[in-house]
Amino acid sequence: MRTQQMLLALLTLLVCSSLMFAGTVSGKVTYTGTPEKQKPINMGKEPYCAKQHTKPVTFEAVVTGPNNALENVVVYVSSGANDEGQVPSQAVTFEQKGCQYIPHILVMHTNQELKITNSDQATHNIHPQPKVNRESNNSQAPGAAPIVEKYARAEFISVKCNVHPWMHGYFAVLKTSHYDVSKDGGNFKLPNLPPGKYTITAWHEEYGIQNADVTITDNETKNVNFTFKAESH
Repeated sequence: MRTQQMLLALLTLLVCSSLMFAGTVSGKVTYTGTPEKQKPINMGKEPYCAKQHTKPVTFEAVVTGPNNALENVVVYVSSGANDEGQVPSQAVTFEQKGCQYIPHILVMHTNQELKITNSDQATHNIHPQPKVNRESNNSQAPGAAPIVEKYARAEFISVKCNVHPWMHGYFAVLKTSHYDVSKDGGNFKLPNLPPGKYTITAWHEEYGIQNADVTITDNETKNVNFTFKAESH
């Protein structure tokens, strides 16, 4: 018992020491050009959901903010993190509410538990379309138990509803827990990075992928910005 306590104390000390010298990568995602205007969603075929929205709801493929900010961009450490095997014990949740997927883009670690819930009084369909993971296609009635999934391989998975064609989102399955989704004016932050060399990747569902290399020394903060070219489709 004493040996186990000493090992636990040593492990705690090592973790705390690494965090003392951990750095941060932060920045902003912006765009150039003229983004395609997102069209309003007509939920007339599902009156229950339509009544939940006091303002018109638009598609979320391109979400912009002041000063050319670009939101819903997944920014993550694609090389150098070495935490592929450190799967979080807590599950992530993908909610169907108001005939929308919330959040639009859900990020998770490979093999992390995913719970899909239905908060509406309407039957939904969850149809992820992976390319390297197992595909599934399930209906979920009101009040049904959560659908539980896990994805073993990293990829960005398009998700649609076969009942309500305007419902669309993404699962971002990564080999790391060092990630963020740009928000609040395009800002992102990746804290708790031990000293080392990293590749930071930014992914947008319409505008593609960008990479940046950065070196962290001790507890410094490095600024990395990404700029995407807005293109109409």
